[in-house]
Amino acid sequence: MIEDKRGRIDYDESGVGPTIVLVPGSCSTGVAWRPIVSQWKDSFRCVTTSLLGYGGTAERRTDLDVDISHEAAILEAVIRRAACPVHLVGHSFGGLTTLAVALRNKVPLLSLSILEAPAPKILRHMGEDGHYRAFREMSDSYFGAFDAGEETAIEQMIDFYGGAGTFAGWPQRVRDYAIATTPVNILDWRTAYDFLPTSAALAAIDIPTLVLWGGNSHPAIQRANELLARLTTAKIAMISQAAHFMISTHPQETAHVLAQHVTADNWRRPAMARGAAVQLQ
Repeated sequence: MIEDKRGRIDYDESGVGPTIVLVPGSCSTGVAWRPIVSQWKDSFRCVTTSLLGYGGTAERRTDLDVDISHEAAILEAVIRRAACPVHLVGHSFGGLTTLAVALRNKVPLLSLSILEAPAPKILRHMGEDGHYRAFREMSDSYFGAFDAGEETAIEQMIDFYGGAGTFAGWPQRVRDYAIATTPVNILDWRTAYDFLPTSAALAAIDIPTLVLWGGNSHPAIQRANELLARLTTAKIAMISQAAHFMISTHPQETAHVLAQHVTADNWRRPAMARGAAVQLQ
């Protein structure tokens, strides 16, 4: 745990080797990365944390201030505690937050890996109105259900990401945590809708970047990440049989792609040209 004047921040680490900071998404904590970390068998120094309002990390946003800079600041504190340049990896809303960290350029990063970041504003900016509406219709319905007192309103969002029945198939303790942290997740969505980096800023990211998505993910999610990869000139990878929650459903394939990115000498040279792709079954 990091004791910060603005509130505590989750911090844990294990293993030895190149340092990878692993950032989970909404309704989750650093524990979500255990399936990935176990695949690596202590061959990396793995640092995990939780985003604002999850685990032991104190919330800093308010209804009047949902700026993503608050999320980025806690990750920068984690990286400073790690005390070395790091490979930064983020899943879902964690992926969007790692992008903000790279754009702020306040801490030393060796590489960046983004796994299915929710980036609806990029869709809108790039004229992908149909895909943007898919996000908006989901979140508007979800928020309305929560405001109406529907306890399991978050199921709509989870199934949008993972496919029908995903939420119902989760263990009860996982569902309970998602339900309990629904207000935080709604803040996360407000933060995501508020965040639109410029094309010039995205193109200026000069560390090797990987964008990864699942072949079974919602088309709007796939398209948002495809555009994000294009704008950042990132390498792209797709796990064809996976959907959004790949770090738990397809840990072996996900761990393999991430390990390739951080151990190859690509982080010692400029990122590969846009469109360079890997596809795993």
